[in-house]
Parts: sequence; structure tokens; C-alpha cells
Amino acid sequence: MNLRRTWTVARKELKDAFRDRRQLISILVASLASPLLIAFLFNRIAEDRRGAEEIKVPVVGREYAPVLVDWLEQQAGIQVVSGPADPEQAVRDRKEDMVVLIPKDFAERFRESRPAKVKLVSDATSNRGRFKVQRVRGLLQQYGSEIGGLRLIARGVSPVVANAVSVENVEVSSSQQRAAMILNMIPMLVMMGAFIAAMSIATDATAGERERGSFESLLVNPVPRLELVTGKWLAAALSSGGCMLLTLLIVSTVVFRLPLQDLGVRFRFGAPEALLLMAAALPMALVAPALQMYLSTFARSFKEAQGYVSYLMLLVMMPVVLHTFYPITGRTWTLALPVIGQFALALEVISGKTPSSAAFVAGLASAVITTALCLHLTRRLFERETIIFNR
Repeated sequence: MNLRRTWTVARKELKDAFRDRRQLISILVASLASPLLIAFLFNRIAEDRRGAEEIKVPVVGREYAPVLVDWLEQQAGIQVVSGPADPEQAVRDRKEDMVVLIPKDFAERFRESRPAKVKLVSDATSNRGRFKVQRVRGLLQQYGSEIGGLRLIARGVSPVVANAVSVENVEVSSSQQRAAMILNMIPMLVMMGAFIAAMSIATDATAGERERGSFESLLVNPVPRLELVTGKWLAAALSSGGCMLLTLLIVSTVVFRLPLQDLGVRFRFGAPEALLLMAAALPMALVAPALQMYLSTFARSFKEAQGYVSYLMLLVMMPVVLHTFYPITGRTWTLALPVIGQFALALEVISGKTPSSAAFVAGLASAVITTALCLHLTRRLFERETIIFNR
């Protein structure tokens, strides 16, 4: 293979692709959109959790349980206010996040040491007041437990008797691993950048050539099919790798600014972790354009090729779904599978672990083998008359 001719083809494809400013803007928007959306969602969740520290609790029927209401007002950040006339409708219309409803027979049942019911009206489909509802529900349960304990003491019975089984949680995961469960979309976003950036070049260099009818004039040049295919792939791979680096830079900046401490999460993601993550995910810059070129060669038009290539985005989603039901980190067999192997390695890095050098080599080897196979198949397609003459 003549590397000089291959690079000439790659340079020509890059020049054609990035001559259009809309192409550059589309890659930039794709790199920015998802990280900014994640930042907005996490900031919104953190804001809702902070809002649970200062709560106005609407109470209907406070005169039936003055002791309970006084106890609630003594809790930090709790302010009891009068409830609406129709609690259920107010919550349904999202005018209130929740309403505490105390029935008239509360005091009577309380004096008789019978369970005194308190209704907490809420909407499970509303995410805005979820943390507030959880805190108020916990406070009401705490009040019930304290009163129950005092009743047992008044009867000469230790409250410990009612606690037949004591469960003690022993957490073996680190804070970094728990944070990785929340931030496992970081590897997915970086790998998705490989497919997004390579899509335009891969489809235009194959299906676009067929649609324009320029394959004949292109193949008249004394350039072997393999060098031609490799040059086109190299251009898409360089674009893919650049987009992955840009996405990682943006994601790292966004993660540093996320209020993770408000979510009870401690997460370390510095330059060493970013480099390891890039080493784990970068082989996708080889695989993504190779797969896209192979599929796009079957298409007769640029639009048709985009339809074929869009299905490849499911490959990026597959490891995330698979990991939800079947943990793929720390399993050797995953390294032999492209996409899944890269995601598993990247997820280990996010979790605070350092994979072995053999794991990185195995992930790179699977990507190289898949890429070589796709380029070989694409070269064979370039030798078909049906492809050259767009039949």
C-alpha cells in the first residue's frame, strides 16, 4: 500500500467535508447538545433536592392534631401553612407539591392508642416535588415511631422489644463506583461522537459518489481499490477521533461544574482519568467509520445511506442497556466484542479502577480486526460493476 496516495485521498475527502461550514456546525452542536442537556438535568435534580431543605407544608385540619403540627414546625426547614380547600385538585393541577390531610377522628383515635391516619396527598408523576414528598413522608413516619416508642415505655415495655430484627447495611462499593452508576452516560456520549462525526464523510465518500455518478471517473485513476477505501476511511476516522476528543473535553468541563455534592455523590475525574477514558474509547474512531462506509456502499443515494447508518447508533445504546441487566465490567469476554469492549473499559475507568494494559491491548485489537474486516469487504464492493455504475 502506498501511504502517500492513501493520504492524498484522505486529505481530499477532509477538504471536501469541512469546506461546508454547516458540517462543522453540525459536529459542534452534536458535541455540545448532550453534555449541556445532562448538565441541565443534574442541576435541576440538585435544585429540587436543595429545595427539600426548605419546605412549606400545606396542612388541612391542623386543629385536629396541634401536637403533630407543632412537632413538624420544630423540624429544620419546615414551615406549616394552611392547605387548599380541595387538596387533591390542588395537587392534580400542580398548584401544590403535596398536602397533609388530617381527618377529624385523628385526636379520638390517638387518645385510644389506635392508629391515627394522616393522608399525604401527592402526585407520583411529578418530579418537581419528589424530594419534598419523601422528606415529609419520612418525618411523619418518624413522628409515628417516636409516639409508638413512648407508648411502650408508658406501659413498662422497652421499645427494643418491638424491633425483632435489626438490619445493618454494609456498603462495599466506593463513592466513585456509585457515582459511575449515575454518570455512565459519559462513555456513551464520547463513543457516540465517533459515529456522529464520521457519518457525513463516510456516507458522502461512498453513497454520495454513487449518487453523483463519479465512481467511474474516480476509479480511472491508477489507485488500487484498497488504497482508495483506506484513504476515505482515514478521513472519516480523523474526523471521528477529533469529535471524540472535543466531546470528552466538553463533558469533562461539564462534570467539573455539576453540583454532585448536592446529590450526595463524590466523583473524581481529572486528567489521568480523562486520558484513560480516551485510551479505552478511542478505538471506536476506527470501527465507526469502517462500519458506516461498508453499509453506505450498498446505498444508491446519500439519503438512503443516512437511513442505513442511523441504525448503527443503536450499537452505542446496546452496551448501556446490556449493562443494566447484566454487568459487563470486569469480564474478559467483552473485550473481544467491539463497542461493548470499549464501553466496558471506559466504565471501569469512570468507576475509579485502572484496567490492565492487556485489557487496553485486547480492546484495541478487537477494534482493529473489525475495522480491517470492514475495509476488506468495502474494497470488494468497490470492485462490483453494480456499485461502480450505480445499477
